[in-house]
Amino acid sequence: MENLFIGLMSGTSMDGIDVVLADFDDQPRLLASHSHPIPSSLHTRLVTLSTANSAHEIRLLGETDRLFGECLASAAITLMSKAGVDASRVAAIGSHGQTVRHAPNNKPAWTMQIGDPNTIAELTGITTVADFRRRDVAAGGQGAPLVPAFHQAVFQHPDRDRVVLNIGGMANITILPANEQAPVTGFDTGPGNVLMDEWVRLHEQRDFDRDGRWAATGTCNDTLLQRLLSDVYFQAPPPKSTGRETFNLDWLHGFIHRQPVAPADVQATLTELTAATVADAILRHAPATDEVLVCGGGAHNSLLMDRLRAHLPGHAIETTAAYGIAPDWVEAMAFAWLARQTLLGLPGNLPAVTGARGSRILGAIHPGNDGLRH
Repeated sequence: MENLFIGLMSGTSMDGIDVVLADFDDQPRLLASHSHPIPSSLHTRLVTLSTANSAHEIRLLGETDRLFGECLASAAITLMSKAGVDASRVAAIGSHGQTVRHAPNNKPAWTMQIGDPNTIAELTGITTVADFRRRDVAAGGQGAPLVPAFHQAVFQHPDRDRVVLNIGGMANITILPANEQAPVTGFDTGPGNVLMDEWVRLHEQRDFDRDGRWAATGTCNDTLLQRLLSDVYFQAPPPKSTGRETFNLDWLHGFIHRQPVAPADVQATLTELTAATVADAILRHAPATDEVLVCGGGAHNSLLMDRLRAHLPGHAIETTAAYGIAPDWVEAMAFAWLARQTLLGLPGNLPAVTGARGSRILGAIHPGNDGLRH
């Protein structure tokens, strides 16, 4: 099998598509990367599907699925052009798609990621593996987080207990014990960047709070923080996962309306909420760990990283760049790796993380123009 794979990742923040070209011949190697914009009109459609009911939701879903598939294909084609790599050299594309609804605790449980993989395969000519989460849900799991299996393959160390912290729209941790016989565990800790991003977009008309600069002009409101921390999700035991269905501006406004708070103070409080809930999860569920490897967009938020260090004073906290992969590209690499797992007939989930009944081969395979290459 060719060992070049493309990974496509669009997370809860919906701030763009992360695209990577990776080589898995020996150790995973990042060969090229690209951040692909999501047009504003498409972004609006995705947010609408993720947070609201629409009178024409089925039509909106069908159209957006196709349009986002075209955008994902364009992202992959752009990356190959930048890297000077022909599509014939790529074994497969692993596409996470965009989660528009996630209800693993519903009865029946379900989750939905869109970005039509048939369109990706057709426009790129490359076999595309997608829809990774639903098989895990069908097996009784949360369908998330799935990246811990990749974290284990890349970041586990035989002498050190580690936590990999991904701060995307939501934040999640992977607990990597030094003992390779011990189970790898992990879960979503709660909001990562999503509330901070939505709040700064609402009040400052910016997509994100660079380095936490706006939050730094405010003061954490302890009363509001304690109200936010009272949400039952934070005390629920793992396995657990979450998304915009739970943590969104409506959720936030439900707490703020009781006591008006200055916008910059809200931003400071939201930064503290992310840091505090992540730290609490690590201290409660990984007490032996003293190394935290941070990836995702939140790794670039200086204030957030400072607050994490304040909450975890005995921990060495560094981004994954210090361990070989820049923090922006870890998740996209994970889905390239998951596509490879699928084509090799190997499982991609960790039951101890998701709560599934067992290991499962994840994803659906959509052959490229030349069929499947082995």
